[in-house]
Amino acid sequence: MFSNALSRFRLISAIEGLSYLILVFVAMPIKYIGENPYPVKVFGMIHGVLFIIFMISLFEAKIKEKWNTGLMFQLFVLSLIPFGAFVIERKIKPKAV
Repeated sequence: MFSNALSRFRLISAIEGLSYLILVFVAMPIKYIGENPYPVKVFGMIHGVLFIIFMISLFEAKIKEKWNTGLMFQLFVLSLIPFGAFVIERKIKPKAV
């Protein structure tokens, strides 16, 4: 199903982006409003691991899809912004023929 590098990258990007949104909009308010740091520790670790997998997948997709370094850098920067995963998806989604 996700046999090529682009498909894997798109899936990993979506999951990593979702983990970032959970971290920022769920775990962080619980930490600062609810005074409970545990969710940030858990979701922070999960997001960190997913971000590393995202970076590996980004480099793999760059090589296999022959992306230029500028596009790869744009995708990296977008991954640092909440909701950036949605922009990444629009940038790399294959065009319908």
